[in-house]
Amino acid sequence: MNNPTPTTTTDRRSVLKYGAGFGLALAWPNSRVLGANDDIRIGVIGVNGRGQSHISGFSGMKGVRLTALCDADPNVLDARVTAASDKQGFAVKGYVDMREMFEKGDIDAMSTATPNHWHTLSGVWAIQAGKDAYIEKPISHNVWEGRQLVKLARKEKKICQGGTQSRSIGSIQAAVKFVQDGKLGKIKFVKGMCYKARQSIGQGGGGTIPDGVDYDLWCGPAELESPLRRKRFHYDWHWFYAYGNGDMGNQGIHQMDVARWYLGENTIAPRTLSIGGRLGYEDDGETPNTQLVWHDYDSAPLFFETRGLPKSKEAQADWGKNMESPEEFEGLSGVGVVVACEGGYVYTGAGGQVKVKDKDGKDMPSPEAFKTENIFENFITAVRSRKVEEQYADCEETHLSSALCHTGLISHRLGAAMKKGEVLEQIKGDALLADRFGSMADHLGRNGVDLAKEDIVLGPMLKFNPETEWAEGNGDLDSIANALATREYRAPFVVPEVL
Repeated sequence: MNNPTPTTTTDRRSVLKYGAGFGLALAWPNSRVLGANDDIRIGVIGVNGRGQSHISGFSGMKGVRLTALCDADPNVLDARVTAASDKQGFAVKGYVDMREMFEKGDIDAMSTATPNHWHTLSGVWAIQAGKDAYIEKPISHNVWEGRQLVKLARKEKKICQGGTQSRSIGSIQAAVKFVQDGKLGKIKFVKGMCYKARQSIGQGGGGTIPDGVDYDLWCGPAELESPLRRKRFHYDWHWFYAYGNGDMGNQGIHQMDVARWYLGENTIAPRTLSIGGRLGYEDDGETPNTQLVWHDYDSAPLFFETRGLPKSKEAQADWGKNMESPEEFEGLSGVGVVVACEGGYVYTGAGGQVKVKDKDGKDMPSPEAFKTENIFENFITAVRSRKVEEQYADCEETHLSSALCHTGLISHRLGAAMKKGEVLEQIKGDALLADRFGSMADHLGRNGVDLAKEDIVLGPMLKFNPETEWAEGNGDLDSIANALATREYRAPFVVPEVL
């Protein structure tokens, strides 16, 4: 993916604070493939939330030593360093700045669970420092930078795994093979779902930065926002475009990945449309809490549905226990994927539950689960073998699925507010899309949102070139869409273009 227009005026030589020491062809003196006694030494970056799972996963693994932790919040960092050192029986080093960890941390590979806006750059810096990298989902904050990470990993021959861990679940692997082997006939459509409770984050912003946090480092490539537009510093960054990608790019990326996997598509979709909004309450969040994205692949459409409201207005008394189920599989979790085939349906839940029905709705036996490693073990297996193909979730797979989240949000951000009737008039040419929008409208109606009176945003049907991953053929919208497919990087936190 080549950048059609410059996104920053920063000189390439000043992209990375440490100058020549962070060149693209860098090989640091302390870089090596294996640590002492052939142990692989791991450093984890971002240890407040999901990073704790990384710590747990690697610290108890045979042949692996957790040697370094990094976080911009020293209070969080100190607690994690103490706990990890006590658990392992040897000192774990702590770093506030990942660049120092790459230089002095005595690691062979890094694993990162930072906020989304840091995912790609942390991977880039790790690879430039001669390290392999495990990067949480979404693997990028925007389409362009994700492709640069993939190109760099290939160029430097590094193992780079994405955090789309559903690919390591044996029951899901077996279900995907079952569908791709044609056991239920041709796929008619695939529906990814993120029906997950997300209550209002409040209004007025004005949150405080925790004492001791290096806020410049925390923001990294993004703007130095002041005052904060959110009340809660941690986690609520997900709902702001500068740092996060909404719930489609948070929880939903897992289900987006499985949906694309079922289809067997290895590019972004050539056409993408979004319908959605932040509905049911008013708060400071920017990203939609309710969204229908249509990825119009030539083989079959991929729908993605985000619903942050529960079943009904009455159910809002206990949001977390009152979410909707997929219509095809009543009673099952709405965080999952449904594949509609000519001969039946397959459901895949986020935790690996698989259900199969024939076209008449009669239960069928589920395929037997494959034996697999967990996603962290699989990363270490590939680090040892140096075989990209042994990874369950190679960085390119996670990039493509992350990019589908990004392109869906781009369509949303370029959309116009409309009432229900206006939207139906615009999409009436596709019965399946109109049906899914009707389901969304019914869901909103049960939560007190009447789309005949309230607006929802209909985005344009954007055409993308699957080879270049840029918007093409949309007239004046191309330049606007492509500006949203990358970002203005704040020096020195700049993702470099990889040729």
